[in-house]
Amino acid sequence: MSYVKVLQELNKGELAPLYLLYGTETYLLEDMLHRIISKGLSAEEQDFNLSKFDMAENPVEIAVEEAYTFPFMGERRVVLIKDAIFFSGQKDPKKVEHDLTKLVSYIEKPAPETVLIVLAPYEKLDDRKKIVKLMKKQATVMEARPLVEKELRQWIQAKAKEEKVVFNDGAEQELITLTAANLMQMASEIKKLALHVGENNEVLKEHVSSLVVRSLEQDIFVLVDGVVKGQAHQSLKIFKDLIKQKEPPLRILAMMVRQFRILYQVKQLAQQGYGEKMIASQLKLHPYVVKLALKQVQRFKDEELLSYLDQLAELDFRIKTGKMNDALGVELFLIQRGTKIRIGK
Repeated sequence: MSYVKVLQELNKGELAPLYLLYGTETYLLEDMLHRIISKGLSAEEQDFNLSKFDMAENPVEIAVEEAYTFPFMGERRVVLIKDAIFFSGQKDPKKVEHDLTKLVSYIEKPAPETVLIVLAPYEKLDDRKKIVKLMKKQATVMEARPLVEKELRQWIQAKAKEEKVVFNDGAEQELITLTAANLMQMASEIKKLALHVGENNEVLKEHVSSLVVRSLEQDIFVLVDGVVKGQAHQSLKIFKDLIKQKEPPLRILAMMVRQFRILYQVKQLAQQGYGEKMIASQLKLHPYVVKLALKQVQRFKDEELLSYLDQLAELDFRIKTGKMNDALGVELFLIQRGTKIRIGK
C-alpha cells in the first residue's frame, strides 16, 4: 500500500496486528511509525508497553519473545523490529545470528494483544524469501518511496486536513516547487501556513510564495534555469541572494555541476526510452526532480551540456589554484552563459 492508503486505513479502523514498513523515504517511514505507535499506546503506556529492538544489535528471537509477553497495566503492547536487514537481499555487516523460524511462527499466528512493526529501510525487499512472502500476505505493508506529483498533492491535502485548512491548486503546486518536494520541509511549512491563515480557511498561492523559504536545491534549479533560458539577470539574482545567505561560492559551483550532470544523465536515459519513474530509480532522484529536468533538457543538445560541465570543471580548477576569485568566477560564468542564445530555442 501507499502511505496515503495506510493512513486512511489507520484513521478509520483498528490497528492491524502486523505492519511491514519499508522503502527509502525516511520521512514517510518515521511519520507512519509514530502514528501507529501513538494510535496503539498513550504517552504514559509507551513507558511500559513499547519495546524497540535493533536487528543490528539484537537477535530477532528476543523481539519475538517480547511480542508474546502480555501488556503491563494496559490492553496492548507494541513491539518494533528496526533495521530488519533479513527482509532485504543485503548482507548483514554486523553478522548477528537471527533465528527466523521464530519470527515466521509468530507471523503465522501473532499475539492478539500485540502490534508488531517491522521497519526495513531498504529500496527493495527480497521477494524470494519465505519470510517476505509470508509477511506480505499476513501484514499491512507500506512502501515508503518518493511520491509522484499526484501522490504529493494527496499528501498535502491530507496534511492540510489535519491542520484544518485547505490548499487550492496553485498553493499546492507552489509548495511542491519551492521545497523541491522535500516532505519534511513541506510538513513544517504546512503547519506555518495553517497558523498564518487560521482554521477553516484557504491557503492561496500568494501565501506560499511570501512565507515559504525556497530550498537550496530549488535555488540552484532556478539559477541553472536562467542559464538554460538565456536569462542572466535571473541567475545573478539567485546567486547574489545565496551569497547574502552566506552560501560559499564553491558550494554553489558544486551544486551547479551536480544539476548540469543530472540534466545530462536524464537526457541520455530519456533518449534510451526510459520513463520518469525509471529514470528516477536509476539516478536515485525524486520523480519530481526528474520531471523538471526533462523540461529543461529540451533546450539542450548533448554536446552543449558536456561543454558546460567542462567549463565548470575548468572554473573550479582555476578557483582552487588561486587563478580566479571564487565569487567573481561564478558570476562571470553566469553572465557569459546566461546571455547566450540557447541552441534550439
